[in-house]
Amino acid sequence: MQKHSTDNTLVFGKRNYIILIAGLLFMIVGYILMSGGGSDDPNVFNPEIFNFQRIRLAPLLIIIGFVIQLFAIFLPSKSAE
Repeated sequence: MQKHSTDNTLVFGKRNYIILIAGLLFMIVGYILMSGGGSDDPNVFNPEIFNFQRIRLAPLLIIIGFVIQLFAIFLPSKSAE
């Protein structure tokens, strides 16, 4: 009979998961800032969709979130050092 060992170690360390959550929060805030600005009447144009928050700030936060995610994935965990 073969004995199977189960190794219950996580892929990343605690620091990596904290950074991953921080990147996820950046992306969630970016998507929240990007939402809204529509009009209830489709025949009325609402220029609010072209403000600084939706055109510049929200996409920047989303890109920063993705960069943080990549950093957290490639950051070596303490156990690997």
